[in-house]
Amino acid sequence: MDECVHSVTEAGQLRRIFAMTASRDEILTYTNDLLDIPRFADYCPNGMQVIGADQVETIATAVSCTMEVFTHAADANADLLIVHHGLFWKGTPQVINAQRRDRLAMLFDNDITLAGYHLPLDAHPALGNNALIRDGLALRADDRPFAVIGGQQIGVVGITEQDTPWDDFLQRVTALVGGRAPLVLGDAPTHVRTVAICSGGAGDELAAAAELGADVMITGEPKESSHADAVELGCTLIAAGHYATETFGVRALGDHLAERFGVTHCAIDVENPV
Repeated sequence: MDECVHSVTEAGQLRRIFAMTASRDEILTYTNDLLDIPRFADYCPNGMQVIGADQVETIATAVSCTMEVFTHAADANADLLIVHHGLFWKGTPQVINAQRRDRLAMLFDNDITLAGYHLPLDAHPALGNNALIRDGLALRADDRPFAVIGGQQIGVVGITEQDTPWDDFLQRVTALVGGRAPLVLGDAPTHVRTVAICSGGAGDELAAAAELGADVMITGEPKESSHADAVELGCTLIAAGHYATETFGVRALGDHLAERFGVTHCAIDVENPV
């Protein structure tokens, strides 16, 4: 389902009633600067990927580019769709096949601008997926670098205020990602103190988490080798879902942009079991 989100302040409600708009280019320039996209050596282009309307009344946000997401964005009369996983990735075919043609046609027909922010949105200290997971679990920030890619820190480390029983901690993670039980690999500790976090598909960072002395690493999906690595390294891996661990940043970004530019934000949540 899609859920339209907007400021609950009186001023915010008035903005919605009078259908305020903002410049697409101003919004995207601000977002590019906010997320500091030139710092990141990413696997995909960050920023605008498909151009649409030059004025924005409604921003839609979603994790990934799918026809279902595009249809929801069109139904919400979105002028700008911001996603975490964009249309274009290094190493993927460059041909516009039937699937890509149909997706692009949906954007073109509805004059929707598409923008994507990948590693910059994972890494942001306030709006990033990893910082928001840490804060959602009420962990104290630890400044040690974790999951450094291309010289930039993507993951975060958090510390529980007191040793937390394993069952309690796992329940908190489950609740945070929407109630679906995560996959747990390795031998669960009795208590949790240090937690390394890197959303999405960061199973390769398990050794780095163990080197930090983490009791637990949280990511989205594991590698085939993750079970053996978790057992041998003594660091339990919680794989809470690639999609589920990456809903936080793009929604927070949409809320922030709606508040700053006086436009409407429609957060699109499409169920994904991966």
